[in-house]
Amino acid sequence: MKTSIALATTLLVAPYALGDVTFISDNGFIVENRIETTIDSKTVWHALVNDVDKWWPKDHSWWGEQGTFRIDDKAGGCFCEIAGDRSAVHMTISFVDPESTLRMTGGLGPLQGMGMYGALDWAFSQQQDNTVVTLTYRMQGINPDGFEALAPIVDRVQAIQLNGLKQFVEN
Repeated sequence: MKTSIALATTLLVAPYALGDVTFISDNGFIVENRIETTIDSKTVWHALVNDVDKWWPKDHSWWGEQGTFRIDDKAGGCFCEIAGDRSAVHMTISFVDPESTLRMTGGLGPLQGMGMYGALDWAFSQQQDNTVVTLTYRMQGINPDGFEALAPIVDRVQAIQLNGLKQFVEN
């Protein structure tokens, strides 16, 4: 519980652009964030799947700087974190269409321990000379407190993560 409160407090003051909570019901929610960059889609895709440990915010991990992230970009692959003999499956890869779509399923962070489950889509598109990456998280589960307060927090976390990718490829 303390972790959830600390996470919520941190996220309320995060200086990142926010996406949008597009849907909330008694059983879940959908959040969507988007970045646009002049970096080509091949480079952005490569950074997403091969350099995740370099751009994923370490303060949104189980073991901070001790953890190492990896994405196995094939169906059944793992978005995992390893710290010595400790390990976590953050999500499972369920769909890969390089430079187009990467779909992961599961629950990120505290959502996993809450028994929540969702689909996280990284969708790539071109708009003129720009690469657009849209991150959509469709989350479902049972939450006695509802999703009105939780969905905006998850939206902010998604914005932080997606902006981490943008900053990495642009610098």
